[in-house]
Amino acid sequence: MKPSSKTLIFPLLLITIGLGWLLTTLGVAPGIDWVWTLSLAAMGLLAFFIAGCDKITIVVGPFFFIASVLSVLRQTGRLRVDVEIPVLVIVAGVLLLIARSPAGPIPKWVTEQSELSSSAKSPPK
Repeated sequence: MKPSSKTLIFPLLLITIGLGWLLTTLGVAPGIDWVWTLSLAAMGLLAFFIAGCDKITIVVGPFFFIASVLSVLRQTGRLRVDVEIPVLVIVAGVLLLIARSPAGPIPKWVTEQSELSSSAKSPPK
């Protein structure tokens, strides 16, 4: 029996939290709020693991992952918050433009909803 890829999420999350904790303890990356930072990264990755790749996860996944990276840069003093926020706004705009591309698939739940609503509107035969 082949294990599901979704069962990888928890062990990988534990390893990542442990690595962040170890880096802080050893003084390699002190002062980083790893719970916040890794939660942002996990949200970005979970979007792809749970929903796959579609027009919404193309925006949500990278946005949260980039927010995680910018959070580390801010917490280590390499980026000011007054620079981080406009960068996130620009990233959101760019990702929304990318999502408008016809190459990205429409989420399944959107197409299922439109099929349900169109079948509900059609008169019974």
